[in-house]
Amino acid sequence: MRWHGPAPAWRLIDVAELWRFRELIWAFGFRDLKVRYRQAVIGIAWAIIQPLCTVIVFGVLISLLRGTASGGDVPYAVTSLCGLVPWQFFAAAVSQATLSIALNNQLIQKVYFPRVILPLSAFVPALVDFAVAFAMLGIVMLYYGILPGWQIVLLPVLFAMTAITAAAFSLWFSALNGIYRDVQFAVPFILQLGMIVCPVVYETGAVIPEKWQPLYYLNPTAGLLQCYRSVLLGSPWPSPVSLAISVVMVGIIGIGGAAYFRRMERRFADVS
Repeated sequence: MRWHGPAPAWRLIDVAELWRFRELIWAFGFRDLKVRYRQAVIGIAWAIIQPLCTVIVFGVLISLLRGTASGGDVPYAVTSLCGLVPWQFFAAAVSQATLSIALNNQLIQKVYFPRVILPLSAFVPALVDFAVAFAMLGIVMLYYGILPGWQIVLLPVLFAMTAITAAAFSLWFSALNGIYRDVQFAVPFILQLGMIVCPVVYETGAVIPEKWQPLYYLNPTAGLLQCYRSVLLGSPWPSPVSLAISVVMVGIIGIGGAAYFRRMERRFADVS
């Protein structure tokens, strides 16, 4: 007989335990995906239509407003979409993960499983949306005759860093919202503000003076979004110092989030 219970408090995330419950992550994730479209007439097809329409409308609108980017031959629509698509994944994952503990409060009260599975499972629907939107971005790039260089081999590493960054913020927000429900109202505003502050629709070098960029990259999502343009379009990479700052910030946010989540998870079941 195997006893299932919380890992020791000193262990931030029990990776072995997560691996044993890995199927539960996918089960919760696909459950959320089905619930999202359960009452819709065309059902899960919305998972394709929503990101598809976003890419098309946003791309056409920006093309009409700006034409081509001032820094080269790459159309501004493509430059913007290279930031918008990963940002949408980040924002969707974080916003859904924020609600995960509160929405599953009754389940938490009845049965034990690693609570961190709930915010992580929120990444599954976001991943589906990202796959569709990224495929559309690829089609847009082909339409404009833009082909990535050898840097494309770094894309899996870059996406992994994006997911880790989203998870770092998700641990904080989901744990906070599990105790203080006000957080679920603040996070959408924070993400809307982040779309302006982060280089989602502009390149960092076009807006932020070089001397201020290391400070700007204290926001780890800023470095990630610029790296997507470097990988896909061959844009200049952030400086090594700026990249190091972003990586360190992800580590600090992630470790802090994991520690706070472990501290608060014993209280989740007590909040109705």
